[in-house]
Amino acid sequence: MRLLAIRGAQLASLGTFAVELNREPLNESRIFAIVGPTGAGKSTLLDAICLALYDRVPRLLDAREAAVGTDDLSPNDPRSLMRRGAAEAYAEVDFVDRHGTRCRARWDVWRARRRADGRIQNQRVSLTDLDHERDLTEATKTETLRQIETRLGLSFEEFRRAVLLAQGDFSAFLRAQADERANLLEKMTGTHLFGALSRAAHARHREAAEALTRAEVMLAGVDVLSDEARAELDGEHETRTARRADLAQARTRAQAQVRWHDEHRALVEAATAADDAA
Repeated sequence: MRLLAIRGAQLASLGTFAVELNREPLNESRIFAIVGPTGAGKSTLLDAICLALYDRVPRLLDAREAAVGTDDLSPNDPRSLMRRGAAEAYAEVDFVDRHGTRCRARWDVWRARRRADGRIQNQRVSLTDLDHERDLTEATKTETLRQIETRLGLSFEEFRRAVLLAQGDFSAFLRAQADERANLLEKMTGTHLFGALSRAAHARHREAAEALTRAEVMLAGVDVLSDEARAELDGEHETRTARRADLAQARTRAQAQVRWHDEHRALVEAATAADDAA
């Protein structure tokens, strides 16, 4: 998975913003920093990524108060990130999925009648295949989020620990079990394919070893002739082959004699019949 762009509007302290990671100068940079004073919107950029991809925000998981004044929202409701006084907000992320397809995930929320004093509505999550210009949005938000997660190859927890370390979860990554960290790093780097190949090769080796063992057991039950016994059988075979050739020749001579006698008898009968006729 690779991020191509982060866009949004009316989220927390930010108005309309767009960070095009696949354009200059960012596409030429191997590393860059998000800097600014407190409240400038650094964390909101990361929030926008999570909103578009997962409809969840790590820093709201432990929140105790919702940010929106009069709306009846739970403290960890992601809609609370919509800027005060805004009638609508969105977060949008372009990314390359695990199969190399460019996709766009978008999170939208708005107030009734698109007015700042309207009641906040349920958020909407959509997914688009940019390469083939197809709308991949499912019938329900849950199904759409599941498809996004499948294309990313990372669950929300895996994403927050392995990708959003800058948001304060680096210690959580370090505290994770070795196997868990290995799985996360495999998914991040794509080396899980080599792990799968390694497991497949190991299974193939085990099957071949078992087949070899079975063949060796069968071979052990077969009596192998000694050189002397084989020479003796070869001699018998040659003798019988020669005897068979002699018998074939004798049969040929016998058949010739039978034909001679048959012809002789026929001639005798023909001569006797001619004498009788005279």
